[in-house]
Amino acid sequence: MAGLIVNPGTQRTTGRDALSMNIAAAKAVASIVKTTLGPKGMDKMMVNVMGDITLTNDGATILQEMEIENPTAKMVVEVAKTQESMTGDGTTSAVVMAGALLEQTDELIDIGVHPTVIVKGYSMAAEKALQVLKDYSIEITKDNREILEKIALTSITGKASQIAREQLAKICVDAIYAIADDGDVDVDNNITIVKEIGGSIDDTNLIEGIVIKKEALHPDMPSHIKGAKIALIDTDLTFEKTSTKSKLYIDRADQLLDFKEKEKENFREQVQFIIDSGANVVFCSKNIDDYAVHYFKEANIFASRRLNEENMRVLSRSTGARLIRNVSEITADDLGYAEVVEKDDLNEENLYIKGFKNAKTMTIQIRGGTEHVTNSVERVFDDALHVVKTVFEDGTIVPGGGASEIEVAQKLRTYAASIQGREQLAINAFADAVEDIPKTIADNCGFDTIDTILKMRASHGSVKYAGLNIETGDVADMIEKGIVDPLRVKTQAIKSATEVCTMVLRVDDMLKAREKQMMDVAPEHNIHNYDSTGMM
Repeated sequence: MAGLIVNPGTQRTTGRDALSMNIAAAKAVASIVKTTLGPKGMDKMMVNVMGDITLTNDGATILQEMEIENPTAKMVVEVAKTQESMTGDGTTSAVVMAGALLEQTDELIDIGVHPTVIVKGYSMAAEKALQVLKDYSIEITKDNREILEKIALTSITGKASQIAREQLAKICVDAIYAIADDGDVDVDNNITIVKEIGGSIDDTNLIEGIVIKKEALHPDMPSHIKGAKIALIDTDLTFEKTSTKSKLYIDRADQLLDFKEKEKENFREQVQFIIDSGANVVFCSKNIDDYAVHYFKEANIFASRRLNEENMRVLSRSTGARLIRNVSEITADDLGYAEVVEKDDLNEENLYIKGFKNAKTMTIQIRGGTEHVTNSVERVFDDALHVVKTVFEDGTIVPGGGASEIEVAQKLRTYAASIQGREQLAINAFADAVEDIPKTIADNCGFDTIDTILKMRASHGSVKYAGLNIETGDVADMIEKGIVDPLRVKTQAIKSATEVCTMVLRVDDMLKAREKQMMDVAPEHNIHNYDSTGMM
């Protein structure tokens, strides 16, 4: 009957074949990023169709750059996106754990455990794991700067920029403290990042306010404005052309001069609206022509043009200025405020906007020898800032170095022994999958995974926070060594991995439409043989 309902061109896979195919696809994605996990993980080089190179070991970036077509593999990529949006870090751990869970699933199905039973067992295990992590966590206060810097250091370690990791960690914590507002931290809106090629990573610094790479449109415009009243113009400040074709008949030279003067007068009126509003700084997202530059210079107004959308958004949020699309409607209420707008004495391309009434905005100025270096440092800051923010807001940490995973795995095995039925097998499998994280870290460090896991298990009873020392391969107290992670990163990784595994397990029928090729047409009917008028 199904053959009469389903399109004959549809590719259908059912039952065990569908499940095996989905598991294989998910495991393939996990295997790609698995070698990047941990402080000694390897990098991936990705080259797009334009030849641009991305060199990174950041799981979120790798999965974002990959052009994945398989629908199940895309579900795993969504795990990374969720992890990134919720915690800012731990994307590789979440994907690796998802792959390990599905690998365990394959083995359970081979011995006859039904997918529904596995789903129930995994849900029970995940719930227990979250409780274990909560009990295992350590509470800290917001003023514990030492722990916050250690959180940032743990995130930075293993990245290409770790040669300056102490300085970068300090910048992260300084930035978080600077923008904190009653315990809330808005990293995405209140911290901007600018990159400059030149110098070294050691020259990276934190600047109060906003830094944009723009300069005045005329050298006689003011370079230092105190009490800046800022207008953000989101339209062209140029002579407008008529929208319809028209002809102008002139029989005397003075008529042409009169017409040109009238055009200038009308345009001057548009610029005068901005001047009359009281603005002494004008930022425009589009073009400002020479006439407008002249009028602004005469009015002693600083003006700059072609700011990108991100610059306009940050300026609007920080200064309180509204984006103006019709200059004839601008008023003093539309203007933003900053205590000072000034040029950088050392680099005239940089413009500083500082001192806002109702906003705390900071800029991290990244320096590096090449574009690849600055891009890498930007990704480091993206992760480190978000993990510090997470701990600052939540006030809870867990030991790193695989200690948390070993704790969860051991408690899960004890819990599994109290469960009757086949769910016990799934809970034990979940424990094995969690342990895949420290196994992978050890493997990427060049250590024997079996010996490492056995040593960690044996030491865990006497050393509560026993984890892997990546330099020696021995077991050490992670809290004493300052290797810590946000609790939220660990819990979200377990939630995300469990959810994607559950989704894959519930699929027993795949219907995939075949790609349709464009119908062959005669050469004279090919669209490329038509000109812009639609004629052959």
